[in-house]
Amino acid sequence: MNEHDSRDGAATGVDPGRLDDQQLMKELETIHRTRHDTLLYGSNDALRAHNDRMARLEGEWLRRNPRRPVAAGRTREGARERGCAG
Repeated sequence: MNEHDSRDGAATGVDPGRLDDQQLMKELETIHRTRHDTLLYGSNDALRAHNDRMARLEGEWLRRNPRRPVAAGRTREGARERGCAG
């Protein structure tokens, strides 16, 4: 198969497992940047493809970074504390 996988004839991009760390981060930045427009203006097929690609890229990033730092404010407990502070 070439560098782009395909499902039902539609290109799905390079397998995230084949990207180096820098390429993976660039792909993640791009897909997050285009998310809003795809949600608002993309066809159902485009949104489905975007969801699939984003899940695959994020899953690969999480697989490579299982011990990523988690900010206290991004947890449920941290959100509850923010809600009480106002």
